[in-house]
Amino acid sequence: MRILIVEDDRLLGDGLAAGLRSLGFAVDWFTDGAQADAALSHTPYDAIVLDLGLPGRDGLAWLARWRSPGPLQATPVLVLTARDGVDHRIAGLDTGADDYLIKPIETSELAARLRAVLRRSQGRPEPLWQHGALSYQPAARTVLWRGKPVALTARECDLLELLLANPRRVLSKSLITEKLYSFEQEIESNALEVHIHHLRRKIDPKLVRTVRGVGYALGAAEELA
Repeated sequence: MRILIVEDDRLLGDGLAAGLRSLGFAVDWFTDGAQADAALSHTPYDAIVLDLGLPGRDGLAWLARWRSPGPLQATPVLVLTARDGVDHRIAGLDTGADDYLIKPIETSELAARLRAVLRRSQGRPEPLWQHGALSYQPAARTVLWRGKPVALTARECDLLELLLANPRRVLSKSLITEKLYSFEQEIESNALEVHIHHLRRKIDPKLVRTVRGVGYALGAAEELA
């Protein structure tokens, strides 16, 4: 999943980005709201981690902008701030934050909170996802196929999670690539095809459907029994 961090403290922002990447997230980090807003206009992020004390325009103002009717209205936003007063928390949540976190925070807790809001936003509140004979646990990033564990690389796991989160949708190659990779990561031209080949080989050839001229889709659950 691809996460946008908006944090002007360079030490904290760098640490959060590195920590989340080590846990399998694709992360882009910006130090002000204007840069983040520009990125959001053309990149499909799964969630936003937003500081409130940003230079120039306050984080709450950016949150209100992103919560106005439009494509970002449903994107989960986790506020991460030093403002710990009750009034501040109420203002953040009432403006549209999905969670309100107080600095400092452990990266592992932030990751767990991100997974929780993403499950809710995807209509999958349960910690275990089931699709035919395939079981996936997002928190532990463990995969079982017909009851047996499957060893996947971090990128293969990211791809599987994206497909499971969109079980009835055909995903274009460009959308999948945008979801799995941050701006700074170099991507081989055939990287996606290689990952899909490995998923099919390790789990089942019917796991991923190729929709010619469009993209890829998750195989039907009844075909993966």
